[in-house]
Amino acid sequence: MGATISHCAEAVNPTDQAAALLPPAAAAAVTPAAPAPAPKVNYMDLPCPVKYEELQREALMSLKPELFEGCRFDFTRPLNQKFSLQHSLFMGSVEVPSQSSQTFKVPAASYEFGANLIDQKGMIIGRLLTDGRMNARIRYDLNDMLSFKMMTQLAEEKSFSQVMFDLDGKGLDWQGQIKLGNGAFYGVNYLQSVTPTLALGGEAFWLGSQRKSGVGFAARHASSSCVATAQIATTGLLSATYVQKVSDKVSLATEFLWNWNSREAQASVGYDYFLRQCRLRGRIDSAGVVAAYLEERVNVGVTFLLSAEIDHSKKDYKFGFGMTLGE
Repeated sequence: MGATISHCAEAVNPTDQAAALLPPAAAAAVTPAAPAPAPKVNYMDLPCPVKYEELQREALMSLKPELFEGCRFDFTRPLNQKFSLQHSLFMGSVEVPSQSSQTFKVPAASYEFGANLIDQKGMIIGRLLTDGRMNARIRYDLNDMLSFKMMTQLAEEKSFSQVMFDLDGKGLDWQGQIKLGNGAFYGVNYLQSVTPTLALGGEAFWLGSQRKSGVGFAARHASSSCVATAQIATTGLLSATYVQKVSDKVSLATEFLWNWNSREAQASVGYDYFLRQCRLRGRIDSAGVVAAYLEERVNVGVTFLLSAEIDHSKKDYKFGFGMTLGE
């Protein structure tokens, strides 16, 4: 009997015992509140994901800035609210492919003239370079769900000329794309939201000129503080990225690439830091290559650029500075 009384005494919750001896108002304060129920997910009202080709856009912004070597000057002159002209001047060096591991560089200079026509329904962007190349991009929104894009490059060498047509579709919780290009290229991709933070999708392509095809699958998890992506393809590539938003001004990013055909892997980490007047981005990878890119806003419509990339193992050093005028 003594054992039974002792067992019953141990089973009594001290909090409940104290609440029984207190007035009702005080007892309500002592009794722990029940946890709030988790909000129910409305799977008929999921957010629209990003485009499949923009799956890793946050990581690319931090890990792959527009690095350059030499001097660069860009000037944009708006003629009205929709039309503007752009002049770009570059003086530096370019790398020449070689059979050895050593990198060869030759001096190079180029001038680029561009015209931009941007409207609420679409845009037309054209570029003409001194080496004879001409690039053009056209986008037009047919309606809220369909848009048409065309990208083309014309060059003296036939192998460098190409054209690509895209038809983008957008729903309430999905995005898809159909691609057609020269060389008998056909492609399709699709990304579907399955939860408020997770989207799954895939892609497939066929290149008739080379008799090659491929299929890929992707996943993207995006919340208010982080973005994680993963991609795998039958071409032998595995890619994973993760971006952590430390604050409104600081983001950290990582990337892992693996090619199981060549048994080669590469990892990189980077940062993206917004200051009051500038933006600083940088990265370092597993090969020991260190890079940094600075955009300093000197005045309204005036931006100063600094670019640096150092590869100690190959003794390859790249430094560049530039200026951008106009918005």
